[in-house]
Amino acid sequence: MPPVKSRREMYSEATRAALLDEATTLFAERGYNGTSLEDVAVATQVTRGAVYHHFTGKLALFEAVLIEQERAAMAAVEKAATASNPLEAALQALGAFLDRACEPVYSKLCWQEAPTALGHQRWKEIEEHYAYGVVERFIELLMEAGHLERKARETTTQFFFWMLGGAGLALAGAAEADKQRVRDEWFDLMTRSLRGMRP
Repeated sequence: MPPVKSRREMYSEATRAALLDEATTLFAERGYNGTSLEDVAVATQVTRGAVYHHFTGKLALFEAVLIEQERAAMAAVEKAATASNPLEAALQALGAFLDRACEPVYSKLCWQEAPTALGHQRWKEIEEHYAYGVVERFIELLMEAGHLERKARETTTQFFFWMLGGAGLALAGAAEADKQRVRDEWFDLMTRSLRGMRP
């Protein structure tokens, strides 16, 4: 049985969650450079000191927001893969990822704001930490089922990982009226790539 949390601990957790929610909205609307910690504090109705109690600064707050976005996205991707056939499950996961990449908040934060706010290296580390393992698991299942040849496992994983990254960047830069078309084109290209690599 997990230990019972004190009222203070519950309040602290609720405050942190509220800060992340408000920061997510503000970073998505105004961008990283256009948002201050004071803005987040005012929107959350807490003091600036309360923000610093949970985060060392704006960069740490943004990184926490990005991590929450990536966790949610990867959970949605894995949840979507319900088919018993590994190839169909991988395509379901692909569709879920592309749908998430069309969402304005995820798209703006993960593909437009994050590289600038965190720098390319840190952004890349977070993307790899949360998404690379998911891609790797799907590739392994496809290889085990004979849908992909069992060779160059790491390179094959990197190939599809960076293809997904290309799709995310393309969708982030696409006009709203073009997003569905761009999404469907990426889905078609990646589907044909997967099917065409069957031994």
